[in-house]
Amino acid sequence: MTTNETLQDAIREKYGKAAIGAKTASCCGGSCGDPITSNLYSAGETEALPAEAVNASLGCGNPTAMIDLAPGETVLDLGSGGGIDVLLSARRVGPAGKVYGLDMTDEMLALARENQRKAGATNVEFLKGEIEAIPLPDNSVDVVISNCVINLSADKDRVIREAFRVLKPGGRFAVSDVIVRGPVPAEIRLSVELWIGCVAGALEECVYRDTLASAGFEEIAVDPWRVYNVCDARELLRATGIDADAIAPAANGKFASAFIRARKPAATAKSCCGPECCAS
Repeated sequence: MTTNETLQDAIREKYGKAAIGAKTASCCGGSCGDPITSNLYSAGETEALPAEAVNASLGCGNPTAMIDLAPGETVLDLGSGGGIDVLLSARRVGPAGKVYGLDMTDEMLALARENQRKAGATNVEFLKGEIEAIPLPDNSVDVVISNCVINLSADKDRVIREAFRVLKPGGRFAVSDVIVRGPVPAEIRLSVELWIGCVAGALEECVYRDTLASAGFEEIAVDPWRVYNVCDARELLRATGIDADAIAPAANGKFASAFIRARKPAATAKSCCGPECCAS
């Protein structure tokens, strides 16, 4: 059985290597040609960013493109990696705003802080920690974003509850993640290599909705935007030791990248029933 500790060790190893590789990568997106991580950002978004921030991107979407960020807001990126989404958010919230990036991999944190220095982003702070135990106080951020990281957790319920906790009343949850659309072969679910590629850990769409609702979120929306076909599945299964030709047809159309949005309910006015509430 794959334990949470085993998964975290595998994640640290993979993303530590990705951070080192980002310094020498010659293509954008960190994983050249990968059907999930490729072609997520426009040239206009990335042209002013450090190349290493772009090369280290291993997400499945562009969460900063799916939400309006206002000057002065505070944003938290769960699993911030090399910092691409943090730096893009920092531009939009401006000097009066603040963006936190949370990651558990030392190599990625070092790379992200170097990218922050190169970008001259003074409204950014990278924190070391796990997304299941966010090192920020209750009601402290306006927006939580993430890019294909929640699926890496073996305790997604706890991650969602933590996101709810740190959001201010009325705060927004806006993440990119992979979802499942129907039964998936057991071989895929059991592969750690695919889990740390954010596929094997994917939640079914209805489960994702229920998890958000159970944590207290409202206005929940799950919008698939890139559905993976049999050719994509064969590419994903390559080099995992799984019989790609046998499994790929069964995985055809079962995975999709999705934009997932929700909102923490706004604070309600406390009712007053004491004598001080009465008119004199």
